[in-house]
Amino acid sequence: MRQAFGTTFAVDAVYLNTPSIGVPPQPVVEAVGAAVASWGRAESAPPEFDAAVATARDAFARLAGVPASSVTIGSAVSGLLGLVAASLPPGARVLTAAREFTSVSFPFAAAGHEVVEVPLAALPEHAGGADVVAVSVVQSADGALLDLAALRAAVGPETLVVLDATQSLGWLPADLGWADAVAAGGYKWLLAPRGAAWMALSDRLAARTAPVQSGWYAGGWDAIYGLPLRLLGDARRFDLSPVWLAQVGAATALPWLAGLDPAAVRDHAVGLANRVREGLGMPAGDSAIVSVRREGAADRVAAAGIRAAVRDGAARLGFHLHNTAADADAALEALG
Repeated sequence: MRQAFGTTFAVDAVYLNTPSIGVPPQPVVEAVGAAVASWGRAESAPPEFDAAVATARDAFARLAGVPASSVTIGSAVSGLLGLVAASLPPGARVLTAAREFTSVSFPFAAAGHEVVEVPLAALPEHAGGADVVAVSVVQSADGALLDLAALRAAVGPETLVVLDATQSLGWLPADLGWADAVAAGGYKWLLAPRGAAWMALSDRLAARTAPVQSGWYAGGWDAIYGLPLRLLGDARRFDLSPVWLAQVGAATALPWLAGLDPAAVRDHAVGLANRVREGLGMPAGDSAIVSVRREGAADRVAAAGIRAAVRDGAARLGFHLHNTAADADAALEALG
């Protein structure tokens, strides 16, 4: 068991795989466990989960720096971005980063749009000619950060900016409220169960987006049978029916994360990542993710019993709230 940031994590091994799946603090585990137990006793009723959905939605809005009324819920980022892709005119020119996570690029490509890949560092200089810029704030493969300020300065007034914050929300404080869409899955750095995702929409994008995936939940309890179409007035009109148990966990995890000092969280995670970078003779960075491109690195990390991942041919190490200096030193010992 570990104590960190005012809570407890039931982690004994060295776990550096948050970019794949986050480790929830014990209150999240207990909340989901209690909901499962209640379900098993036939004590659950659907309306009881509405409060969790609302709590998680509000906390996501605080983390992303957007109004709660602009946030819709789904179960995965790809599905939410598919809604955006379906709202574009045919053949829109979509700019993305080379080797971008495919939950960002595939929805636009599958919708038949022209998707153009450029190196992440060069993306702002190419943004002016795009109808849409769709990119992750932090790259999944190696933890590289998008230059948000440069992108914001470069886009034209007609260009839509769609950001995937899945690898950044939960450790990286950043101004995202200016973007037209900010989406994130909850099961990585936000420490919620898989099955909860959110997306904030700007007023101009929401106005041109058809709620083609909406079901009864987008209309509320007075809209579960029969026509005419009647949907809620804000971004909830785009809601998918919630994955209840995932929302229960998110309703515990996200408000706790939103209440932490964001600078302290970033400094903790990036500080541990830089401890590894320094020990390996790498330059300091500004990401909580370390990509180690050394022969046999992934095998040595795995042989040491350290949980990590291999992405794009490199060992990927991620440092979050539960991690300690001892974890960073264990990775250095394994890689040394």
